[in-house]
Amino acid sequence: MNDVFATKALAARKKTAGSETSPRPSGKRSAPRAAGEGAPAVKSPSPQPSPRKRGEGEEATLPFTAPEVAAELARWLAYLASERRMSPKTVEAYQRDAHQFLSFLAQHLGGRATLQNLATLAPADVRAFMAARRAAGIAGRSLMRALAGVRSFARFLEREGRGKVGALAAVRAPKIAKTLPKPLAMPAARRIADVDLRAGEEREPWVLARDAAVLALLYGSGLRISEALGLKCKDFPAPGTGDVIVVTGKGNKRRMVPVLLRVAELVADYAALCPYDLDADGPLFRGAKGGPLAPRIIQLAMQRMRGALGLPDTATPHALRHSFATHLLARGGDLRAIQELLGHASLSTTQIYTGIDSEKLIEVYRSAHPRA
Repeated sequence: MNDVFATKALAARKKTAGSETSPRPSGKRSAPRAAGEGAPAVKSPSPQPSPRKRGEGEEATLPFTAPEVAAELARWLAYLASERRMSPKTVEAYQRDAHQFLSFLAQHLGGRATLQNLATLAPADVRAFMAARRAAGIAGRSLMRALAGVRSFARFLEREGRGKVGALAAVRAPKIAKTLPKPLAMPAARRIADVDLRAGEEREPWVLARDAAVLALLYGSGLRISEALGLKCKDFPAPGTGDVIVVTGKGNKRRMVPVLLRVAELVADYAALCPYDLDADGPLFRGAKGGPLAPRIIQLAMQRMRGALGLPDTATPHALRHSFATHLLARGGDLRAIQELLGHASLSTTQIYTGIDSEKLIEVYRSAHPRA
């Protein structure tokens, strides 16, 4: 057997040596020559350092801060992610806000921002930053968030004994107009999961059933879209086997929310039509190629439902969460219970979220408190 392989290898080598001077056939790539077949020796390239992962060491190379500030900035971001348990999107937003502030200071003060610079800032410097952001077209709400992020970094520096940035506390946050949420009318909210309204679309039945199940879950349980799409198959009970699910909200906080029987049936209909294996530890809602469903797909589905029902542009997936809270409150739901269902840490957040004024709160207090 070895002699046969050796004979074939020798014949192949002679054939290759004889064809090296022949013209190359057009339209085809010739196979690379093996080492030792007349090919010139090629010096192996020197080993290159492995590429740095995204985010690794980025804070230590900031062009607008001194290394000491960059190091503290990296520690602060790690603290937000690990100890404060902020979501990656929130950490990214805080990082961007801090970078914008420090970059402005580098230009405003004429040099890289240092801990000494931060400690000696004047309120006028902070107001100059806010004016520059306003000039760039930043709205009041975004500017307020940016100031909150920078103040968080300043509190971290003070807590770690790296100096106090008193100028940030001396400047008031910009005032923003309070806008009430715009819930859907109750009849429209009930029809939002009606598959028949999308019967004319050229989409597979399982896709229409999936979209209807997600939209029904947003309105029926008051979930954020990220909470609904983050559900695993094992998290959702079959119809008749349970009426509660546990979702993971902001800050990785978990809470229990009820599931209506009709919503459970819509999810079961989708699962029965889904062409992919819905394993227990995998995502419940799948995209067209079997991966996790993207929020943008549900936003587009809601956009089509807006057209079918004649709803305004304010009818978004998140508006279904507004509708959940508003309709519960209109039916006499307890404000504290709604707060728990929505996963709000503060009752004031629920108050704004449902458009309740102080007089309504006092009315609830007087009707519920035993000594009122």
